[in-house]
Amino acid sequence: MMMRRVASTPVPDWLETLLSTRFFLACAAHPASPRNECNMFCLDCRGAPPPAFCYYCRAHRHAAHRVIQIRRSSYHDVVRVSEVEDVLDITGVQTYVINSARVLFLNERPQPRGAGAAAGKAAASPYNCEICSRALLDPFRFCSLGCKLVDTKRSTGHAAATGGSVGDAGGANEEAAAAGGSKNGARPQGRRRKGIPHRAPFWS
Repeated sequence: MMMRRVASTPVPDWLETLLSTRFFLACAAHPASPRNECNMFCLDCRGAPPPAFCYYCRAHRHAAHRVIQIRRSSYHDVVRVSEVEDVLDITGVQTYVINSARVLFLNERPQPRGAGAAAGKAAASPYNCEICSRALLDPFRFCSLGCKLVDTKRSTGHAAATGGSVGDAGGANEEAAAAGGSKNGARPQGRRRKGIPHRAPFWS
C-alpha cells in the first residue's frame, strides 16, 4: 500500500518534544470539564504553552495552528498516519490499523516476555526493529517514531544510547500506571531499587 510521505528533511524541532511529552493527564485549566484529557499537541507553538493540552485549550489558543491528536492503544501513545505524513518523514516505521485508522506508535514498547503467545510470535518473526529488536509484522525498519529518531541521530553524527528511544521515561510511567490501574501516571508504591541506576545519555 502506497503512503504519502514528505521528502527526507532534518528532524523537526518539535519531534523530540512530542516523544517526551506525557499525554492523557487531566488539564489543569479545565479540571471540571468532561473532555479535559491532554491528548493534543501543537506543531506551531514554542516555549511557554504546555506541550499537551485538551479539547477546550485547542479551541481557545490553537484554533489556527497545526494540531495533532494523540490516541491510546494498549496504554501506549499512537498518532494517525494521516495527521503526520505531510509534516514528518515516516519512511520505515511499522504502521498498524486500529479502529479502521492506520497509526504509528510514538515510542518503543517493552518486549513480550515469558512463554505466552506474544513472546512466541516475537521469536518467530523474520522482521525486527533495527534499534530495539522488537518483532515487527511487516518488513519495516523501526517499531516507532522514537526508534527512527535514534537511528536518524546516529546517521547524522550524534552519539545515541544503544538501547532505548526518546520517550523511555514516559513509557515506563505508562507501564506503571497500567499495572496499578491508575490513569494519572503515578508510580505504584513498592520496594525501592538498591543502588542508583546509570544509563548512557541519548546523545551528546
